[in-house]
Amino acid sequence: METLFSIEDKLLERAVPKSSRYLKWNQLPHAEKWLLFEKNIGAYIGIEEMYLSRDELYTILINKEEKIAAGNIITILKDTDVKTVTSILLKLSRFRRFQLREITLDMTPNMEQTARISFPVARLVRDRFHVQKLAYEAVQDMRVNSR
Repeated sequence: METLFSIEDKLLERAVPKSSRYLKWNQLPHAEKWLLFEKNIGAYIGIEEMYLSRDELYTILINKEEKIAAGNIITILKDTDVKTVTSILLKLSRFRRFQLREITLDMTPNMEQTARISFPVARLVRDRFHVQKLAYEAVQDMRVNSR
């Protein structure tokens, strides 16, 4: 905190007492690698790979039904590997994972594999943005070839 926000350690210790709820947070031991908010899961979710900083690729699941930003994050993982992401998603209760109807994802094979393992009864829907991008690229190729 001192380096990021130029806050002295002693000032921070006074501002955040030892009895703070943050220190008792059940996700504190693994918060740097992953966060999981099971209560936010709904029937329709989206899974996406996203760069949140230069070299750090994250997997993010959101509840597509929820309009409030704070209530729509299901999980954030600092990894995109199928085994790692699946191992975290399988921590969700079986009931929650099987109540899912639809999961929107991009066209990467690892996202599809993760979705099929973690949410076996959900219908997989390709993200409209990625489908449009492929169609646009195909039309561009046809235009270039016809020249």
